Amino acid sequence: MKTLFLSLIATLVISITAYGQTEPGKYKVFTGNGAPSSIEAILTTAGNVDVVFLGEQHDDAVAHSLQLEIFKGIIGKYTSTRRIALSYEMFERDVQLIVDEYLKGQISESQFLASSRPWNNYKTDYRPLLELAKEKGLPVIAANAPRRYVNMVSRLGRSSLDGLSAEAKKWLPPLPYPQPSDAYAAKFRALMGDGPEMKAGLINILDSQTLWDSGMAHAITRRLEQTDRGLVVHLNGSFHSEGRMGTAEKLANYRKKTEFLVVTIRYEDDFQNFNQSSHNGLGDFVILTDKKIPRSFTR
Repeated sequence: MKTLFLSLIATLVISITAYGQTEPGKYKVFTGNGAPSSIEAILTTAGNVDVVFLGEQHDDAVAHSLQLEIFKGIIGKYTSTRRIALSYEMFERDVQLIVDEYLKGQISESQFLASSRPWNNYKTDYRPLLELAKEKGLPVIAANAPRRYVNMVSRLGRSSLDGLSAEAKKWLPPLPYPQPSDAYAAKFRALMGDGPEMKAGLINILDSQTLWDSGMAHAITRRLEQTDRGLVVHLNGSFHSEGRMGTAEKLANYRKKTEFLVVTIRYEDDFQNFNQSSHNGLGDFVILTDKKIPRSFTR
């Protein structure tokens, strides 16, 4: 009983913290070209698309609370007309069975956490959304390609996946998976740098990143193809979707008619002002958050 009581108190504290972070003074919403906007505008636009990408910096506490607020808003506005699902970069595709068992109440949360390889900030940053999906009876997609295969590509190249068993390939997008776009490759090279060691292995690293993107896009595609009036809310690091590249553009590879909305959330010292040189085009909506707010976890 004492353990249960402490667990309930911890959950309440997390919830209070998350909701407190969404006070308007801690973030500002813009359109992709810098015009002032609002969460309500995001929710309204979400009704016209198949997928909402919520791109984050993983340690941004305000971003995580905004994701919860947006997800709640989408549920409130569209449950009666759309079949909503929550999708995570933070869970790999080979734990989908475990996620489903937990959502159905077949296994305990402690067993779910022991078996699903959650990220170290799951309880503070991702649990509130999953628990809301569980409460509402909504499906949750473990979208990411298994990390062991992403690592294999980074070491051995994309062709190394061909030698996997048919059972292993079930957790991957169809092979060969798409090549990165030129724009995405250029962005990736700019991020990673151009030292000699990096250049030597950059193709494999870029291909491993593209497997990550393609795996998530294919998982989302499968959900949409199996569901009428589907609406997927997908959480990922902002690099995977900003500029409508990465996972977003791979989604178009797999399902050309898919309509999607990209919301990019990033913390800045000056979060009140949209910088055209660094923020323009990052998403259909860009939310800047207060960098002074403590990080949700220490990297």
